[in-house]
This record gives sequence, structure tokens and C-alpha cells, in this order.
Amino acid sequence: MIVDLPGTTTAAVNKYLVKLRNDVGAMTLGRVLTLVIVVDEAEADQAIEAANDASRQHPCRIISLISGRKSGASRLDAQIRVGGDAGAGEVVVLRLSGPLADHGDSVLVPLLLPDSPVVAWWPKNAPPSVSESAIGQMAQRRITDAAQAASPLAEMRCRAENYQPGDSDLAWTRITLWRGLLAAVLDQPPYESVLEAVVTGAGDSPSTDLMGGWLAVALECPVTRRCSPAGTGMTSVRLTRPSGNIDLLRPDGAVATLSPPGQAVRRITLGRRSLAECLADELHRLDPDEIYAETLTRGLDMTRTRAGESPS
Repeated sequence: MIVDLPGTTTAAVNKYLVKLRNDVGAMTLGRVLTLVIVVDEAEADQAIEAANDASRQHPCRIISLISGRKSGASRLDAQIRVGGDAGAGEVVVLRLSGPLADHGDSVLVPLLLPDSPVVAWWPKNAPPSVSESAIGQMAQRRITDAAQAASPLAEMRCRAENYQPGDSDLAWTRITLWRGLLAAVLDQPPYESVLEAVVTGAGDSPSTDLMGGWLAVALECPVTRRCSPAGTGMTSVRLTRPSGNIDLLRPDGAVATLSPPGQAVRRITLGRRSLAECLADELHRLDPDEIYAETLTRGLDMTRTRAGESPS
């Protein structure tokens, strides 16, 4: 069910939410957090769809703040979605125009669920310091996405300079499966130190930069970051140990091969994770991610960048 409330107020939106709870209470109870999406009109539908899918694992109230034209009088147009149009929670879409477009935080406060965490998500454009923004100050977790920036590496550097506990980025979430596979193979004999690592991925792939930083911090070895063609994402990781190389290769973006020395090559499904999957992972934990923090603030500066293709 979708209800449009043009030219409304937060009080009227709240009143209608209470009415919906009385009418279809089972559909709007049991929410564990408020997810605030700060998004432009062009990206709003995709972000809301991803949040709806993620809410099936984490029932929540989704509030999408969309800033429109700043000229003219202040105006708030709202839309409420419940049931099949809202995943496992409820969606409140707020379109702000006029001077009100710069004051989304004041519109947001009355609609936050009481006594529950707040997660803020910027699907594309985020302020340099999300923790210092008005909406970021309300949130226990602040999610950005460096891959959507014009210069992803510069964006990661900005995140590193302004990092505060609770910040996270979907570029980090996208390499969760990669990190798990590498950790698992290193947890098997022979238990040797890694002498060096090579990470290969597109120059516009911040996930590749974070992978290099994570390996540099975790393994305390030299790490080289090599570049593949733009748009290919992360394509390979090579770990060199005295007994030989461990190669994790994903040349086609879907199926990877893992080659530990002295063992048969294993084929692994390792497709690119969807936006909804990454967002759901981020909502699993609301405490600060200390490994991400160390990777971001220390690891990025510990890798060497060189041109070249995947190791063969």
C-alpha cells in the first residue's frame, strides 16, 4: 500500500503512521532500527529497493530524505509505503524543497523510532565528514559508498582523514567473501608467514585498495596494488609463502579459482555482491568496525601501486 501526502507536515505524517499501526499493526511492529537514506532523486528508487530487500533480515523504518530545488517556498511532500511495497517494515519518503531542503535533520527527528538505533546511509554523495553532519550526529552507524564517487581513491582518503568510530563504507563490505576465503586458506597447513602480496583490480575499485590495506595490516608484509582495466573490479590476490603462491583469481567477475600450492585448483562462485546484500551485512552490526578502521587509516598508506595485469 502506498499513501501520498503532498504539501504535508511531519505531524501529519506521524499521525498517519499511527493510524496505519492501528489498522495493520502486525506489519509495522518488531522494527529494530531506523534506516535513514540521504539521497538524490535520481538514485532514490534504487536505494529504497535495496533497503526494502535488506529490511527482510532487519525489519526497520526506512526514511528516505530527498532534497529538491531550493528555490521557492518551503514544502514537504511525503509518501508512506507499507506491506508489499515496503519489505519487512515501513518506508517514509520525504521530498524537501525550498529552504527546507537544507534542514532535513529537523524534519527527520520526529519520525525516528524511539529507543532504537539509527543508521544513516549516503548511497552516492556524502559530506566529507559524515560524523559531523547533522544527520550523521544522530546515527550510531554511518554508511557511505566510495565506489560511487568520481575519484574513488580520493574518496577513501577523505574517509580516512575524517574517520570516526561508526563510519563504514560499502567498498569494504564488498570484499567480505574475499577476506573470508583468504583467511580460511591461511588457517590450513603449512602455517607459513606470507612474504609478500599482490592485489590486482581496476583503478576505480576502492575495494581493491582496501583489500591491499587489510593484507598489509593483517600480514605485516609488503603489498603491491596493480591496476587492471576500469570497470573490472577486483580480479586477483596472490599471497607468496616459502612453499609457493596462493592465487585467488576472478577474471570474469562471477567465478573464482583458488590455487593453494600442492592442492587441486578449486572453483568458487564469487559474483559481485548486490547492493541489498552489502547493506544487509552492514546492518548486522552497529558497533564500530575496528578492522575497517585500521585498514582505512593505516593500511591504505602501506601499499605500493604499480601498473600491470594480474599475476600469471
